[in-house]
Amino acid sequence: MTVHEKFLALGTHYGKVYLLDVQGNITQKFDVSPVKINQISLDESGEHMGVCSEDGKVQVFGLYSAEEFHEMFDCPIKIVAVHPQFVRSHFKQFVTGGKKLLLYERSWMNRWKPSVLHEGEGNIRNIKWRGHLIAWANNMGVKILDMISKQRITNVPRDDISLRPDMYPCSLCWKDNLTLIIGWGNSVKICSVKERHASEMRDLPNRYVEIVFQFDTEFYVSGLAPLCDQLVILSYVKEISEKTEVECCARPRLDIVQPLPESCEEISSDALTVRGFQENECRDYHLEYSEGESLFYIISPRDVVVAKERDQDDHIDWLLEKKKYEEALMAAEISQKTIKKHKILDIGLAYINHLVEKGEYDLAARKCQKILGKNTELWEFEVYKFKEIGQLKAISRYLPRRDPVLKPLIYEMVLHEFLESDYEGFATLIKEWPGDLYNNTIIVQAVVDHLKKDPQNRTLLQTLAELYTYDQRYGRALEIYLTLRHKDVFQLIHKHNLFSSIRDKIVLLMDFDSEKAVDMLLDNEDKISIDRVVEELENRPELQHVYLHKLFKRDHHKGQRYHEKQISLYAEYDRPNLLPFLRDSTHCPLEKALEICQQRNFVEETVYLLSRMGNSRSALKMIMEELQDVDKAIEFAKEQDDGELWEDLILYSIDKPPFITGLLNNIGTHVDPILLIHRIKEGMEIPNLRDSLVKILQDYNLQILLREGCKKILVADSLSLLKKMHRTQSIFCPVLQYMQCQTQGARKCSPGDEEIAVA
Repeated sequence: MTVHEKFLALGTHYGKVYLLDVQGNITQKFDVSPVKINQISLDESGEHMGVCSEDGKVQVFGLYSAEEFHEMFDCPIKIVAVHPQFVRSHFKQFVTGGKKLLLYERSWMNRWKPSVLHEGEGNIRNIKWRGHLIAWANNMGVKILDMISKQRITNVPRDDISLRPDMYPCSLCWKDNLTLIIGWGNSVKICSVKERHASEMRDLPNRYVEIVFQFDTEFYVSGLAPLCDQLVILSYVKEISEKTEVECCARPRLDIVQPLPESCEEISSDALTVRGFQENECRDYHLEYSEGESLFYIISPRDVVVAKERDQDDHIDWLLEKKKYEEALMAAEISQKTIKKHKILDIGLAYINHLVEKGEYDLAARKCQKILGKNTELWEFEVYKFKEIGQLKAISRYLPRRDPVLKPLIYEMVLHEFLESDYEGFATLIKEWPGDLYNNTIIVQAVVDHLKKDPQNRTLLQTLAELYTYDQRYGRALEIYLTLRHKDVFQLIHKHNLFSSIRDKIVLLMDFDSEKAVDMLLDNEDKISIDRVVEELENRPELQHVYLHKLFKRDHHKGQRYHEKQISLYAEYDRPNLLPFLRDSTHCPLEKALEICQQRNFVEETVYLLSRMGNSRSALKMIMEELQDVDKAIEFAKEQDDGELWEDLILYSIDKPPFITGLLNNIGTHVDPILLIHRIKEGMEIPNLRDSLVKILQDYNLQILLREGCKKILVADSLSLLKKMHRTQSIFCPVLQYMQCQTQGARKCSPGDEEIAVA
């Protein structure tokens, strides 16, 4: 058989030649010979055919013209090949192969002239003509002839000479105009025809052949064909029978291999079932191929098997058969423009059903998002299917919430499922789902009914508050949040401006989170006044203090009418902040503050108030008598900078050695230390006296140095200013004199004065 892209030509053992379409239907029949057809050859146009038979007959004729050539030989002709461009007048050539390789050319008188191309090496077994190159195989090996130069350019010897060439014939195949593939026995060679460099020619042909790939196969080669950069090999297989332990013929194999320099990598392998394979020999199989459509034809004595390259639909079929749905879905998505048999949606739905059958409900629900997309009908169908198997919870997380939106009934059905068995899950869905997906009234009533059974359930109460919020019943939501002391209560008030609803709930808010409540109240004084807040907190002075303290921190003057009240509040609840308050407040009644501080024996605060009221001596006395803190007393005296206070401090300290030490260490820069030292009694033991005296001397020395330094700076500054004044006067006096002369005209100015004035 030989293959053209338009039709097939099949020869039989009974001398008939049939033309078939690519589906195998007979379109034409030729009675060529009474004996078997050995070879059929077609030109590239498919308009001329060459046929040879076992009785030595050779015919070349036009399928669509009356052109015909007949020749009879006295021996069987095994091979015939017409020129690929036989349709063109100057390429009317064909070759035959028996014991000789003969070339027939039509002369200018329409006569056919034969010429011997090769002989003497046994029968010609195969011929393949491509372009200007003819390759043929005989008993010794494979030769290639260049028809342009009429020179033989190579001889590729047969590897295994032990095999009979008639039983294990050579397979030849041109991959392109310069690449020949040879299969013989279990050996495969890929040869490349190359141009010889001009410097290497001499008496050699201008072309040569290089074997680029060579490897052995596991079985005998019956046919070869190229497939991109790979090879399709039809193999004849022999195996040992398990029953008889005798070697027998097995089913032929169609392998796809990747050639490597010295080996090959098997890509795929298929065993073919053909009728009578047990009796067939290697020579009974042939492989032909159609270059345009990647179709491969396996010819056996009783069957012709068509093989085609698997497409993506075939691959998806195989994946589905193996239940590899995820891989099938991925393959369909990648090749969605080329697949014809399958639809992505159908594969996806089959995948979901498969996962459900396996019990992988969560994965099946997750895949719904990708597979179902925006198809609401399919979504609703799948939800009902999950309901039937009791797995609504599994699909709830993946239901679409925007574009598309399903019927409200679908979402309500899921919410009821959770409400019956999982309060936490129900609450989560209410938080995650927009309130417009379902009928809010129906869900609120369902939650209220459940709360009748469990009134204190915090999860249900919180969820009910959220539902009220969706329904814009903010007052009810606020009551629940306050009862639950929920953190979102402040957010709810701000978001929906519920300040009018909390005027009588300030204490509740303060009890829940006083800091957030105070910040909110102070930020919204225009909605809830300071007076209203203070009034509401009248029975909770500790909360009242927190509010007023924060108000005072923000603005010392806003709550000035409550400063008197704050004195008692600070004294009761926050003494550490009382003294800062007394210092910063300008509206605080000092007498009231002094009374409270004296009642509570707050010494520091009393000292401050006494000093602020001008009673510094009483304040100092309290420091020395109540606090007995010489450092604080000294600090107080420094602040007041009053000589009488220093005198009182010295008198109080004169009989107390620790106080004397403190005074000696600090008095030097404010009071003459001699005044203190002269008053110290003879024999009094004073701690660290030496160090104190040394410090007094150092302080005195430092003061002297500072004075001298200041004096030098003063003198230098005075001198600099004097020079500046002198320079200014020396420049401007002549100018003034000149101007005076010009205005009064009293005297004539000297030339020198005029020059200076001009300058």
